[in-house]
Amino acid sequence: MRPTQALSVGRYRHLKLTTKDVGKGFYKGNRTGSMGRHTKYGGYLIDWSKVRTYTVPDLKDFKVGPPGGAWRDDGKLTLTQLTPFVSRQVKAQPGDYKGLQKGPQDPYFYVEQWKRFNGVD
Repeated sequence: MRPTQALSVGRYRHLKLTTKDVGKGFYKGNRTGSMGRHTKYGGYLIDWSKVRTYTVPDLKDFKVGPPGGAWRDDGKLTLTQLTPFVSRQVKAQPGDYKGLQKGPQDPYFYVEQWKRFNGVD
């Protein structure tokens, strides 16, 4: 389905549509396409041939060039190792989880936090 030409431009493209703007049964959509079909009983059947699957390559030895490129004296582009977005100068701040076996994921820690902030029980 596609929205009517008049509604796909201007303010209607970015604003939510109301019943005053369009008729009953109009579906605006968000350009993602369908992943299946509706059943006559109100359910939805997924068509697995329409489902998008993304394969991520192995990034262990993945080399990437810097934005804009950096050329060496011999005319070759320098490649660097792919790194996370967090700077290496940012130090991890350890929490106070002494005595907890799983650290911040310990269920006892969760219950104690809940009691402290909710004040109930």
